[in-house]
Amino acid sequence: MTTAPAPLHLVTGEEELLIERAVRAALDAARAADPTADLTRIRVSELTPPELAELVSPSLFAEGRVIVLESAQDISQDLSDAVLAYLKAPAEGVVLVVVHSGGGRSKAAKVLPGALKKAGAEITECPKLTKPAERESFVRNEVRRAGGKIDPAGVSALLDSVGSDLRELSSAATQLVADTGGVIDEQAVRRYHTGRADVTGFAVAEKAVAGDRAAALESLRWAMQLGVPHVLVADALADAVRTIARVSAAGRGNPNQMAGELGMPPWKIRKAQGQSRGWGQDGLATAMRVVARLNAEVKGAAADADYALERAVVEVVVARGDR
Repeated sequence: MTTAPAPLHLVTGEEELLIERAVRAALDAARAADPTADLTRIRVSELTPPELAELVSPSLFAEGRVIVLESAQDISQDLSDAVLAYLKAPAEGVVLVVVHSGGGRSKAAKVLPGALKKAGAEITECPKLTKPAERESFVRNEVRRAGGKIDPAGVSALLDSVGSDLRELSSAATQLVADTGGVIDEQAVRRYHTGRADVTGFAVAEKAVAGDRAAALESLRWAMQLGVPHVLVADALADAVRTIARVSAAGRGNPNQMAGELGMPPWKIRKAQGQSRGWGQDGLATAMRVVARLNAEVKGAAADADYALERAVVEVVVARGDR
């Protein structure tokens, strides 16, 4: 006998991969009970109370439906009232999934999560994984999900080779399990990522923040030829600049003692302390603006992402000499 799916779900946080998995899990549960269950995803800013009523109204033929309300932190008061009214008597065969960042300035946005919890919604938290330990745990879990095992050195090597993007890490972890038979160590990671590890976004970023224009551009061009995603290079450049800025602002100190305060491993602090010697505050401020602009450009704001990356790398190199 198939268990009926939970009628209400609250998915909170901002980590896109985890949000997608939570929505997929709700859909899979609904389709386990009704293989024909239909999926509708809509942003709350594009939805009116009458349209919501139509989406969640009982179906004449009792077809299963999964309704996903996205960006619920932007919900209007009228729509929030309509959702709250629905929570008192959810329709049979309808699964309502509310995706909420956890933020929101309006009273309606702040009240909604609590109301869903009170109504018995199944809650899935999807916070951004910003700390090194969180990403390490993610890698271990992804390998385990794929049926493999990975040692600590292998985790570090995979993060060094792939970067911090969860989709990339998940894909790499799954592929490594398949390629190695399930047992992953540092040697296995290096073997399967030879070549790419030398031209990841982190290699480009290291050369850029060191002020080595020629080497940074050469690494960037190799990365583009090998298909390293633009977003990964931009993220690596931003991480390098922000890390130097944070470590520089914290002043000189013992990396082991500073690790807890800054939320970084000692080796990363030690490395940034060395890199920060070539930077002034004006240059760091300029570089921060550059990587912020680049983030938007590689996500669609720029007509040519290759050019946007090249320009940003050059500007970061120039900023290093700005005191």
